[in-house]
Amino acid sequence: MVSDVLTAPKPEWRVEPGLTPYPEAVAFMEARAAAIADGRAAELVWLVEHPPIYTAGTSAKDEDLIEARFPVFKTGRGGQFTYHGPGQRVGYVMLDLKRRKGADVRGFVRDLEEWLIRTLARFNVKGERREGRVGIWVARGKTREDKIAAIGVRVRKWVTFHGVSLNVDPDLSHFTGIVPCGVREHGVTSLHDLGLLVSMADVDVAMKDAFDEVFG
Repeated sequence: MVSDVLTAPKPEWRVEPGLTPYPEAVAFMEARAAAIADGRAAELVWLVEHPPIYTAGTSAKDEDLIEARFPVFKTGRGGQFTYHGPGQRVGYVMLDLKRRKGADVRGFVRDLEEWLIRTLARFNVKGERREGRVGIWVARGKTREDKIAAIGVRVRKWVTFHGVSLNVDPDLSHFTGIVPCGVREHGVTSLHDLGLLVSMADVDVAMKDAFDEVFG
């Protein structure tokens, strides 16, 4: 599914410089989502990077926190444990689903997946969905596949917040403190790990173009 916009103008697009502390990001999203729901603010796609942290979604299991190497934040998004840190592009997506055909949360998540897949395709990377595993995956030969992007969302009053994370060039060893998204059988990768030495600015351009294609 690609979103069919009814009356919504294009969302505001904002790229935050530097590293954004996670509590500040959550507070901002909470306030902005409430303002969008009340008609006091425009929809927003907010691209950030965070200092090294782990976040625990609503389905996180204690045993999946192997070593708390960095601060751990419980968050209201769906999903399990994930890592955020420098070199990873986090995209927080605040959209009013009531303005979009069907007010379909599952369709929205499908569109987030498509957004990431099309972003990766711009770098000739084949990102793929996997049944029963959230996020986007890259095949590494016949037997190995690694996760390159994660998805975790929350919806309140039909307004979305939280969103996606795409590994551009994070320190992949930082993921070893958790079981990422509860999946023990597979690893993680990044664009640089795949040999694509693209910049964060390159990725931002690709993300914006792909977002416009998927969400209108």
